[in-house]
Amino acid sequence: MMCEELYPNAQKVVLVQDNLNIHGPHSLYQAFSPQEARRLIERIEWHHTPRHGSWLNMAEMELSVLARQCLSEHMESQDNLETHVQAWQNRRNQTVTRVHWHFTC
Repeated sequence: MMCEELYPNAQKVVLVQDNLNIHGPHSLYQAFSPQEARRLIERIEWHHTPRHGSWLNMAEMELSVLARQCLSEHMESQDNLETHVQAWQNRRNQTVTRVHWHFTC
């Protein structure tokens, strides 16, 4: 498991993840023996992003805006693409553009 490889000496590993139904301690029981799964679960401090406003939803919205506002034209080179995206990002950051997340049933 990645936390064993990257953080072998850590007593706790903080894991931030979205609320996908397969993300949770129960999934470790499918991949490891019950004893190993329990040992790993006790090492992990689980944190979930908000259910109806996760970082993934916000990232998808921002990428959609990038595609519509910046990437609709043909880019003749990697350098040109990077220049356009950097200029777009600078404008977004200067105007302090925020994501207004709304969830409805």
